[in-house]
Amino acid sequence: MRGSKPSKSAVGRARTLRRNETNAEHVLWQMLRNRQIDGRKFVRQYPIEPYFADFACREAMLVIELDGGQHESAADIIRTAHLNACGYSVLRFWNNEVLGNREGCWHAIHAALKGNPSPDLRFAPATLSPEGRGTLPDILGEK
Repeated sequence: MRGSKPSKSAVGRARTLRRNETNAEHVLWQMLRNRQIDGRKFVRQYPIEPYFADFACREAMLVIELDGGQHESAADIIRTAHLNACGYSVLRFWNNEVLGNREGCWHAIHAALKGNPSPDLRFAPATLSPEGRGTLPDILGEK
């Protein structure tokens, strides 16, 4: 969760994931690194256990996930629900969007950071309630 330190094994796994990035991850990282969008710091393969966010801006509580050619799976839905429950909004792009429309991706990220994401985006805002975080089964409507 937020503020807790990732385990040593999570840090090692994150390093491995960063070394084995996809073309789309490389392109997006070149856009995000060195505070190039609104002066916000992004990190790659950030552990939000049990998952690793492709990119995260901890200050804005925004996660950016890149997806291959498959449609959104049940695992993606559960993952997004978990990230939302941890307080992160999630913005998803298809790999081909990043590779073919960098400017559009930049504008979408900028809008999400400003709190004005387009309704056309695959964007899931954080689901924190004033009462607290709840549990993943609560969020998914399970008992």
